[in-house]
Amino acid sequence: MYRHLSFLILSLTFACICKAQDSLSLDSCRILALTNNKRLRISHEKIAAAHYEQKAAFTNYLPKLKATGTYLHNTQSVSLLSKHQKQALSALGTTVQDELKYSLTNISGLLPDQLSPLIELLGRTDIASPLNLLGQRVNNLLRTDTRNLWSGALTLTQPIYMGGKIRAYHRITKHLYQIAGWEQEQERQSVILSADEAYWQVISLVHKKKLAESFLKLTTTLEEDINKLTEAGIATRADALAVKVKTGEAELALSQANDGLALSRMLLCMLCGLPLDSAIRLSDESLQMLSTIPVPPTSYAISTQNRPEIQQLILATDIYQEKIQLTKSEFLPTIALTGNYLLSKPSLLNGFEKKFRGTWNIGLLVNIPIFHWGEGLNKTKKAQAEARISQYELEEAKELVSLQVRQSVYQLEEAYRSHTISQRNSQRAQENLRIANLGFQEGVISSSQVLEAQTAWLAAQSANIDALISIRIAEANLKRAQGTLTSASKKLISNIQP
Repeated sequence: MYRHLSFLILSLTFACICKAQDSLSLDSCRILALTNNKRLRISHEKIAAAHYEQKAAFTNYLPKLKATGTYLHNTQSVSLLSKHQKQALSALGTTVQDELKYSLTNISGLLPDQLSPLIELLGRTDIASPLNLLGQRVNNLLRTDTRNLWSGALTLTQPIYMGGKIRAYHRITKHLYQIAGWEQEQERQSVILSADEAYWQVISLVHKKKLAESFLKLTTTLEEDINKLTEAGIATRADALAVKVKTGEAELALSQANDGLALSRMLLCMLCGLPLDSAIRLSDESLQMLSTIPVPPTSYAISTQNRPEIQQLILATDIYQEKIQLTKSEFLPTIALTGNYLLSKPSLLNGFEKKFRGTWNIGLLVNIPIFHWGEGLNKTKKAQAEARISQYELEEAKELVSLQVRQSVYQLEEAYRSHTISQRNSQRAQENLRIANLGFQEGVISSSQVLEAQTAWLAAQSANIDALISIRIAEANLKRAQGTLTSASKKLISNIQP
């Protein structure tokens, strides 16, 4: 919440500054571009997702508790007695009475006087009904009534040894979180480089527009002078037409500069998140920028450790090493401690009681893989091969980045050399134009020579502007290649979270 509030306040602040002053520095454009870039907002959400995934991975170290419940409806109940046993219990008294009568009748021949009263008494007494009732009651007591079954379980599981997979997975998520951070840094540097290129493109066209205006002023003045000379009969009509053609070219160049400048301002406004028709003014539009001579550095850093791409590949190599351990863990023994609370209705703890009753238990779960036809060995070798591929890609990337840094150094040095030459040519062209104007005024130099001097002056000044802008862009490209592009504005952008 604090980050979003800071982002809102920062955006409103810069919007007010742009509207009130209509002037932006290079750092201001960078900050606006970073604040309003959609790709940076996406990378910020990726960092958040990786952070929460890391936190979720840490929970695998902790015990987990879950609850389950079931309901089953059966068409028949579980029976503890067979149908024959149920019938026998229901007719228990009748069976006993018949067996007793049969036994007494068989032995009455041996003791007729003693057993006759007993047989007569047994015939008058009904002992079958009570025993049948007792058997039926036993039948009823042994009915389970399990047509509707309710059960529940509360299970606690604590991993003790999982073959190292929990530790490996947690380290992988940590590396993924770091990779997301370096991806954001890479995107941030790309945004800054785009903002720098658009900023200096506007500066270049602003000065070229001023240069086109100055050239148009020179040709217009020359045209007025040559028209007067033509009217006086000193210059020819061909000289006047040649000057008019050059004036038309100057007007066309000025129109093209205006169009290019308008489009470049729109591009910069789009990158900064401003309305395309914003009338912004840049700090380096003054002519002082042209008089500033950059001093080339004496040495350049060729280190590749600051490049986000290299850091991502280093972390990817570490992830593949963790995947080797993760693969091995699938074929190692695992040990976990479990505890359960089981609940059911009907309950079996006190007969088939139609009440919810439960019991606790605790146990140790051990899983030992024994034979998988070499599957674990083959998967481990595959993971090791992928790790070696990642290491080779890292080494190749370091070589390519080193080459890119050296190329950027050469481009910057070439830009400095071009500036030195263009600065000298600009001074010479300025002196040549001054002499040509004096000679034309004295009548010793023709208008065509003045036009040549003006054209040479325009080309030299334009080359000087291009050389200065090339130095600025080459410096940004070198910092991008070194991975240090954000260090110059680090204090300004450290709190920006799109």
